[in-house]
Amino acid sequence: MARSAYYKWLRGDTGKRVRENERIAGIVENIHNDDPSKGYRRINDDLDRYHDIHINDKRVLRICRTMDIKSTIKYCNHGCTRQADHPQYIADNILNRMFTADAPNQKWLTDVTEFKWYEGIVVHKLYLSAILDLFDRRIVSYVIRDRNNNPLVFDTFDKAIAKNPDAHPLCHSDRGFQYTSRAFHKKLEDAGMTQSMSRVARCIDNGPMEGFWGILKRERYYGRRFESRKELVTMIEDYISYYNNRRLQRRLGVVTPMEKYQAYLRAA
Repeated sequence: MARSAYYKWLRGDTGKRVRENERIAGIVENIHNDDPSKGYRRINDDLDRYHDIHINDKRVLRICRTMDIKSTIKYCNHGCTRQADHPQYIADNILNRMFTADAPNQKWLTDVTEFKWYEGIVVHKLYLSAILDLFDRRIVSYVIRDRNNNPLVFDTFDKAIAKNPDAHPLCHSDRGFQYTSRAFHKKLEDAGMTQSMSRVARCIDNGPMEGFWGILKRERYYGRRFESRKELVTMIEDYISYYNNRRLQRRLGVVTPMEKYQAYLRAA
């Protein structure tokens, strides 16, 4: 160690960078307290966008480690897909894991996931059906119901088509019983859409949709106990609004899904 560094330490002097790190650490702690699900990369995105602090990821990681800040852990997603015993219609895997698109409404992914809420010792289930656009990763439409049935999925598509009447995307799903029905295939045909399906036991074929379920549940659902249906529904609705309008994504260029979507519309 240099003699000057030793005496500087002995006097208790702190350098400019140390003082700057201490200032940033306070902001990092506030960001973490507001949303413990954020890891160091997302914390750095917030520092850059909302606090005008431009530093690299490694520096933020060092600060997080010093303060013992860790994001909430990711749990396994067991899913709730009910495979059809006798599927009426099976489509090829046309998407073939090509999880990119050149414009909105070219490729839609869809799926259903399950949540639980508690009334004393009684467990109730809630189902969320959603459609995700691969261009900007926005949630195009969603429906929340108490039963995992055909109307849940069909109404989700009716909402998406009503919002995007000129859209004729490739529509990809797993082989759940709703998606393999002739009625659903007819609905897509009438809307001018092409149907695509994941292969058997290949959940990665619908990876971005599964990824959204994991993000939602890790950030707002796991580790909590919802004791009313209203509380759970409000959480889901608030999170989807937050995800579309406020959650920054690096794959989109550190913007939100709606910012990406609106930027395309302005340029078109």
